[in-house]
Amino acid sequence: MAGHSKFANIKHRKGAQDKKRSNLFSKLSREITVAAKMGLPDPDMNPRLRLAVNAARAQSMPKDNIQRAIDKAAGSDAEIYDEIRYEGYGPGGVAIIVEALTDNRNRSATNVRTAFAKNGGNLAASGAVSHGFGRMGFISYPLSAGSEDDVLIAALEAGAQDIETTQESHDIYTSMEDLHEVSRQLDAMLGEAAEMRLVWKPQLMVDVDEKDAGILLKLIDALEEDDDVQAVWGNYAVSDEVMAKLGG
Repeated sequence: MAGHSKFANIKHRKGAQDKKRSNLFSKLSREITVAAKMGLPDPDMNPRLRLAVNAARAQSMPKDNIQRAIDKAAGSDAEIYDEIRYEGYGPGGVAIIVEALTDNRNRSATNVRTAFAKNGGNLAASGAVSHGFGRMGFISYPLSAGSEDDVLIAALEAGAQDIETTQESHDIYTSMEDLHEVSRQLDAMLGEAAEMRLVWKPQLMVDVDEKDAGILLKLIDALEEDDDVQAVWGNYAVSDEVMAKLGG
């Protein structure tokens, strides 16, 4: 169950990039509003809203901003967003999943397709790559939460499926359905998590060389910079040596 994952390193790279994007709070607000509009405006009674609020808190989004995003769902001027998942391939045969919330499907599709085309990739049909990923719950704790053994025992007792300890964190995976219950139990044992969300976890990783990695990372950046894109997932593994050469 315990181990180290290149996927975790990719996840942290994405987290570092997210914090630098000027439109991060806008994306978080959009997800909160959509979640609140689809269910009750109470995070305790709405699992999706609870996830969105936790993600916002993890990025230090002010409480007033979070509440405004929730209140916006009840307003007559609240935008209507469609949830869309795009799937495609990047350089080196990497599988990529793009999750978007958009009020203009044509704009979103054009932007995503252009990002792929300009950066060595191409869009594929729905379901073309998602079969190679598992939809899972994800809970992350800082290393200060406890030793690897202590966190492993706590995760097992809470009903988690997997745990990976990296140089930065303890990353715990659950079934999609058990995420909130496992999180509740871990909260009592380890304290509040640094991150909790649903992820697309690749079943097999694709090692990417320096040539493809440079183009691939440009593709990921181009997708993440799009206002409609909420998250980008890939099954790529880039070695520390290659990342160092690329300045990552």
